[in-house]
Amino acid sequence: MNWGSAGEFFAMGGYAFYVWGSFGVTALFLLVEVIMVVHRKRTIVQRLGRRMRMQAEVKQ
Repeated sequence: MNWGSAGEFFAMGGYAFYVWGSFGVTALFLLVEVIMVVHRKRTIVQRLGRRMRMQAEVKQ
């Protein structure tokens, strides 16, 4: 495809809502996925830390 201007590019031949909307939804889901992975990692590290402290107390 060949666009004559930036406006034509962003209009995407009349399909801009669908094209840019799909990019936006994909970016949103990727961002949410990263946030969820960071949260899960933090939770797992906290649980492991508690478990290790409990085992250290039991051994003493």
